[in-house]
Amino acid sequence: MAQFLFEIFCEEIPARMQERAEGDLARLMSDRLKEAGLKWDSLEAYSGPRRLGLVIEGLPLKTEDVREERKGPRTDAPEKALEGFMRGAGITSLDQCKVEESKKGSFYIAVIEKPGRDTAEVIAEAIPDILKSFPWPKSMKFGEGETAQRWVRPLRSLISLLDGEVIKTEVFGITSGDITDGHRIHGSGPFSVKDFADYEAKLRKNGVILRRDERKQLVLDGARRVCAEAGLELIEDQGLLEEVTGLVEHPAPILGDMDPDFLDLPPEVIALTMKTHQKYFAVRDPKTQQLTSKFVVLANQDAPDGGKAIAAGNARVLSARLSDARHFWDLDRKTGLEAMASELSKVTFHEKLGTVADKVERVAKLARELAPVVDADADMAEKAARLAKADLVSQMVYEFPELQGAMGRYYALDAGLDPQIADAIKDHYKPQGPSDDVPTAPVSAAVALADKLDTLVGFWAIDEKPTGSKDPFALRRAALGVIRILLDGGFRLDLHQTLVRSVVDEVKVQAGKAWGGGNASDEAIAAMCVVLEGFFGERLKVHLKDEGVKHDVIDALFEQKSDSVMIDPVDLVRVTKKARALQAFMNTEDGQALLQGYRRAANILAAEEKKGFDLASARAEAVSGSDKDTDAALMIAIAKTADAAEERTLIAAIEGADEVASVALSKEDFEGAMSALSQLREPVDAFFEAVVVNAEDSMVRRNRLLLLSRIRAAADQVADFSRLEG
Repeated sequence: MAQFLFEIFCEEIPARMQERAEGDLARLMSDRLKEAGLKWDSLEAYSGPRRLGLVIEGLPLKTEDVREERKGPRTDAPEKALEGFMRGAGITSLDQCKVEESKKGSFYIAVIEKPGRDTAEVIAEAIPDILKSFPWPKSMKFGEGETAQRWVRPLRSLISLLDGEVIKTEVFGITSGDITDGHRIHGSGPFSVKDFADYEAKLRKNGVILRRDERKQLVLDGARRVCAEAGLELIEDQGLLEEVTGLVEHPAPILGDMDPDFLDLPPEVIALTMKTHQKYFAVRDPKTQQLTSKFVVLANQDAPDGGKAIAAGNARVLSARLSDARHFWDLDRKTGLEAMASELSKVTFHEKLGTVADKVERVAKLARELAPVVDADADMAEKAARLAKADLVSQMVYEFPELQGAMGRYYALDAGLDPQIADAIKDHYKPQGPSDDVPTAPVSAAVALADKLDTLVGFWAIDEKPTGSKDPFALRRAALGVIRILLDGGFRLDLHQTLVRSVVDEVKVQAGKAWGGGNASDEAIAAMCVVLEGFFGERLKVHLKDEGVKHDVIDALFEQKSDSVMIDPVDLVRVTKKARALQAFMNTEDGQALLQGYRRAANILAAEEKKGFDLASARAEAVSGSDKDTDAALMIAIAKTADAAEERTLIAAIEGADEVASVALSKEDFEGAMSALSQLREPVDAFFEAVVVNAEDSMVRRNRLLLLSRIRAAADQVADFSRLEG
């Protein structure tokens, strides 16, 4: 078994492309080797600023010989059929076949033997194909003619070693060999390698840390260290860490100073300027948790002066960047949020849903309506909604889109607006992901709900719903955001009526156009909102599963006709509370015992119904002498034929549990309802032990089947127990 070492050495590969390129190279090479029938023990890809490669261990030096027997036509087949068979089998004469006798006659069998190929030959053919078809997100063309390159950056050399021997191949006019180069400054020039261990060791000696994970840890540890030495704390950023890891082969974190006068800028502006433009880490004071006038820059070398000149140069560049930010900051404060909001009519939200100003108008009306639901001041919620999108036209957000909302908050505070309004401007975009915080302040919650509900209704109206894995307008995230806000705040919202009310005239017109009419009718809008409720139901299922609620518990609740999140009214808080309670109940011994009793009753009923037993007719017959067809009247009728103590005990238990459970459910005491149902456990077990349901007396048999239906109905008022797996 041999080792294969492959390196592509080129000019600086963009950091954002490196990790994906590792996977692509591993996949492409693996596919070619598998096609040749080769197997190996391990494969590891690696990447860095100037190199991309892989090492494969346990690779055979030759593919296996292949022997195949291909059955052909009968020996007396027409000549044309025989000629076609020989062409397909790659043989020139039928003498190369053997004849096989069977009951159906004599057949030709072609024996095809393919000798194994040298692995080096397979690899030599694969490398040019892989490089020429490599799926870079963006590539460049260098040179002309036969040696023209199409690669991410100019390619300099290739290493291709199998078992220490060079596999000669050529691509883009470059011939593979065993020579590479180290660090631009710390390297001693080109050097040859004999295997991966030698390769990695010599790279390290020449100032290059090959493995991405090791470089990443060196970056993080070094940045923490230089901060700790100054009594400060690194503000860690995983995305920035990944990026700078791809920028350096020889990580050397340096602590730099910026002009402290810039600290009067919003800290988000300073940190984002550092990250976006300069790839610096921000630093804070661990005692106050405030941003300091320090930053961490990653050098790609060990500087002779300890990095002082590098730090000073980077500080000058940062000052220039922050001067621009200060200009934007001053200009935006002078303009003010009210003036910015007046410019939103010039910004298109969606061609079918109007401008951002149109959306703001809809959101403001809905926020006012939702204010009582979240216990917010209606005037304040409307005011916040009207200003929530204003900073989208600010100079600062134009430069840093990530600061939308955050800058609006600063501008609102600068204008002397109520902090609740300022916070709502910042927080109304939340949550933007599963790890993002949920807005809990009443005004913030009102605006966040209104914004997301308007987005969902609008895109549903113009028939731009998510399909499969495609969700270009992040509608799944918006629905999940609504769910999380409602659940975290315990806000009770009639979702159906809210969705219907949020379809204002502009959206109704667009819905009509999307559906082929001039204007959508109220009935059509209501139907659309029912479908949208189903979308919320599916998102709630995902949320509950992520929370740990089992799928069968979720199905048992969502499929109920009387308490489904798919019907009006939709109360997500109620459904979630019941799901959590049912999950806890089914984890108890009583829950499992009740489920078994339910199944036994349901199975007997189902079997009898297949034989023709009509539950509705049987019930009507049983209560025919009563004034009303009620459950109480039914139980009285059943009790008339009860001749076993266990049967009478079960009747009494059902009546008691049913009443207690109904009252508990009306108060949303789901734990109490399930506790009441758990009292049926022993009476149900005793009934099935002592009583024969299919009695000879037809009336007794009917009443006992009706009694089983009451067991089923008692459980089904809480959940559809037939969907529980136990």
